[in-house]
Amino acid sequence: MREAGTPVAEPGALDRVRLEANRQLIPERKAELGQFMTPESVAKFMAGLFSQRTGAIRLLDAGAGVGSLTAAFLDRWGADDVCATVYEIDGKLASYLRETLRAYGSETFEATVIDRDFIQDAVYRITMGRKGAGFTHAILNPPYKKINSGSQHRALLRAVRLETVNLYTAFVGLAIELMALSGEIVAIIPRSFCNGLYYKPFREWMLAKASVEHIHLFHSRTSAFNDDEVLQENVIIKLVRGKEQGKVTITTASNIGFSDMKAYDYPFSEIVHDGDQQKFIHVPVAPSHSDLDGVPLADRSLEEIGLEVSTGPVVDFRLKEYLCETPEEGTAPLLYPTHFVGGNLEWPRQSKKPNAMMDNPETRKWLYPMGFYTVTRRFSSKEERRRIVAHVVDPAAFKGDAIGFENHLNVFHSGKRGIDGDVAHGLAVFLNSTAVDDYFRRFSGHTQVNATDLRLLRYPGRRDLEELGQWAQVQGDLTQELIDYRLAVLHGRAK
Repeated sequence: MREAGTPVAEPGALDRVRLEANRQLIPERKAELGQFMTPESVAKFMAGLFSQRTGAIRLLDAGAGVGSLTAAFLDRWGADDVCATVYEIDGKLASYLRETLRAYGSETFEATVIDRDFIQDAVYRITMGRKGAGFTHAILNPPYKKINSGSQHRALLRAVRLETVNLYTAFVGLAIELMALSGEIVAIIPRSFCNGLYYKPFREWMLAKASVEHIHLFHSRTSAFNDDEVLQENVIIKLVRGKEQGKVTITTASNIGFSDMKAYDYPFSEIVHDGDQQKFIHVPVAPSHSDLDGVPLADRSLEEIGLEVSTGPVVDFRLKEYLCETPEEGTAPLLYPTHFVGGNLEWPRQSKKPNAMMDNPETRKWLYPMGFYTVTRRFSSKEERRRIVAHVVDPAAFKGDAIGFENHLNVFHSGKRGIDGDVAHGLAVFLNSTAVDDYFRRFSGHTQVNATDLRLLRYPGRRDLEELGQWAQVQGDLTQELIDYRLAVLHGRAK
């Protein structure tokens, strides 16, 4: 009998199998199935998150690939008295998977490789009452791919009252439903489920049926699946079916070697705030970020300070006939994210993007009156230190009485008109602070900053914004240190 904790394969062997299999996958098929296979070090870390085993194990691995996760689990906890159910619909991967499992031969180890669609199979089990005793453990790296609203998968999930928009949340949601009471799930998934309206039904499903025990956050967006050039930020989450919610352990590491891992425990009220109807999941990265006051000075909604935020209305590919490479008579300035470089406006700018848009009765519905606005990019690049990057649009830089904002910008306005100049500058200072960036990262793993996310933030009052703006306009270069110091001074005074 092999003792638990004694790996069958030599270190690195499964990574070699994973990379070999990866090279054989057809890129189009890989994208279709959302296949991103788990590195061996990540698989071992995930296996180590389960509680000490007691008794027989019924293990689920849905979307098993070459079997890295199941192998890591068996190496950590032993194969005796284990019944593993593994799903893999790709024939090439399934052949590697069977070879991986064959190495764990034991009289009391049973492995069933299922080549059917997991969503179809799970929904059938649930609706037909064939869940059996339920799984005691699940270890998952589910596929990542959007589910179309009219697809068969969407209809199947609705049959079990699971409303969700991506395969990865569908897999986790169904796994929860298939678990026995106190069954444990460890999954590596994109962080996008933590916020946003589209994932609210899934968050409600998950939190109603399971407790959150552990969340591991990778500092780098690319580190978890660096071989596959995945830019989505990933987390590892441990859930326990039917257990009363207690404290949550948050761990962080800068790479998949976990050499600099740090761990902290938080009350659940700091992960999902009391009274938050959206059920946003915040992931603090250090105790200093756990202040429930949130962002300094921020206690007002946008509505309370008379502001709104919207996505830029100009969708360029739909309005090609009205776009102009250079500004000329009868046009209005058109701003893209590319016009904001290093905190400065560069307009007009020679690039592949137009600089203007025809200004006539047909286009006026897509233009705003000329004025002061604060804008943020909807997408941050991986090189940027902050998720939210804000800029002030000053009407003095342009001619004319109208201006256009392209769809990759979020625009702060007042009834689709400009805002007070001091407020615009103060708002940009506030949004560019480290405090806001830290707070935003607690609940958002997107590279995308949606207008909805910005609406849900809390802001300083108008008087504080005006004072920040007046200060900013006489400072010259605004460094990050200067911005953060000014926010801290105002916060200290406010208290």
